[in-house]
Amino acid sequence: MIMKAQRQEKNNDLQSGRKIKLVALNAKFIHSCLALFYVRNELRRNYPEAEIEILQLTINDNMYESLLRITEDQPFGVFFSAAIWNSDKTEQLVRDVRNCLPDCRIVVGGPQAGVLSESLEQGLCSMVVGEFEGIDPAFYADLDSGELKPKYQGSFFKLPKRTLDYPFCEDDFEDHLKNRHIYYETSRGCPYACTYCLSAAERGLFHKDLEQVKAELLDILKYKPKVVRFVDRTFNDIPERAYAIWEFLIEQDCDTLFHFEIAPDRFSEEMHELLKKVEHGRFQFEIGIQSTNDETLTAIRRRIDKVAVHPIIKRLAELNTIHLHVDLILGLPYETEESFARSFADVFAMGAHYIQMGLLKILPDTPICHGADEYGYRHSSHPPYSIFANKWLNHEQVSELYWLCECVEKFYNNRYFVSFWAYLRLQDEDIYNFFSRLLEVGERSGFLHRALTQETLCSILYQLCQDRSDRELIVELLRYDWLRCGFRKLPDFLDIPENEEDMVATRDLLFKELPDNFTGVFAYKNRNQFFKRSVFLKISSQAARFLQLDERGAQALRIAFLQEREKTLYGHNAVLSFPAG
Repeated sequence: MIMKAQRQEKNNDLQSGRKIKLVALNAKFIHSCLALFYVRNELRRNYPEAEIEILQLTINDNMYESLLRITEDQPFGVFFSAAIWNSDKTEQLVRDVRNCLPDCRIVVGGPQAGVLSESLEQGLCSMVVGEFEGIDPAFYADLDSGELKPKYQGSFFKLPKRTLDYPFCEDDFEDHLKNRHIYYETSRGCPYACTYCLSAAERGLFHKDLEQVKAELLDILKYKPKVVRFVDRTFNDIPERAYAIWEFLIEQDCDTLFHFEIAPDRFSEEMHELLKKVEHGRFQFEIGIQSTNDETLTAIRRRIDKVAVHPIIKRLAELNTIHLHVDLILGLPYETEESFARSFADVFAMGAHYIQMGLLKILPDTPICHGADEYGYRHSSHPPYSIFANKWLNHEQVSELYWLCECVEKFYNNRYFVSFWAYLRLQDEDIYNFFSRLLEVGERSGFLHRALTQETLCSILYQLCQDRSDRELIVELLRYDWLRCGFRKLPDFLDIPENEEDMVATRDLLFKELPDNFTGVFAYKNRNQFFKRSVFLKISSQAARFLQLDERGAQALRIAFLQEREKTLYGHNAVLSFPAG
């Protein structure tokens, strides 16, 4: 009875204190939800009597336990942030919270709020469509009285005075942002109006003052975050402004990785020169190409200087310090199987480190959604609204291209075969045909549907290249890539033939040839330690020339793979090379 009375007293205190929980279901624990911090600050300004709690969960959490955490202490209100990846689970939690707490004020915002307003019965919750900063001030009186309307509309760009205040406070970094990626915006809106994007629904651009941006970034960096992800739709829409922020970040003494979404054709020569100063592991660029087919780019309203894009991305890739993530979209209007193959070949030739080839999503209330019938789209009515077919690709073709994209994900988007892919790029390989053959192997063996080890991936590439005239050079490159990833032995299929100098022989020959005082360029205590810790391989003059390990390219080399990792983008094991005599 005492515990029951104490619990009842606690609940009464909480109700009178107007406790409001702001809830997001992130895709992963390391993510954070920027929207919650903005909503928290708006509530503090406009409804100061509320006690605000931020609750970041994940879509992988036990749903019942998530419900218990949300309903604990019987909050006065619960605000959900609904996005494509958490839409279903958010809908379930709205229903369950209403079941548990009949009198709770439940509010749903975020990009999926408009969709959920159609699937959730009236009376379960109130929807905020658009930006919370632009909401009608009457919302707060309605929240207080419990007479919330079914829907509120908010528009940042219709505000008479637009500002983007700093969303975080000191406690956030010790709690809600600890060990998480920090999402931060220096601008809102997008200069593009791509028909498949939610940004096309409302036009407008707003940029924070540069001095405000620098001050806020300095505050964030005080807490030594591992990753800061800029959520600006097009970070470099004003090249001079992007230059100033990059220059500022380069000057900071930190180990933080900064992620930017950029437009590839908005680069100046000054920006290229500046980015030469960026150390590896500091900048990461996500670049939306989407397609290189002119008809497609016109249809989706993606204005881009196609001629300028290739050399710009190639120059950035050649720096080998900035991770380049390039996007292609499968299923855009006027994109046939042949034009998609050309788009892929064009992007592969640019040398990006990661090629994301995702299915088009027909997002509700986007221009392409409203024109779906015109383009013959068949797509899922369920998040994430992926397409099945259109006028240019039937379902079978979409399926085949989807699995080809999965082959790219498995074989290309890692650090395993850097020299191999660089060689195919230099040879102007018909890369679409190459991956099509990989797909055939995958369909026969079933590897597409299971997780693969690096050794299995390597063996498949090895088998696929058996009938090539350059087979011997490719095998050398696969050996080199394998050992640079830190392995000390070759897999059986890459083993050295009996009539050639094997790895033990290479080590023994170098042991005899190198002077007694040789310790390499790393901090080995003595010569014996160098030979004990390193791995050795002989390569041909042709391989040495391609790998740029011998400037003259006229002789074979003996390679020592060290245990130390290079401080480069890929972090491969460092190498030393010696003439083979």
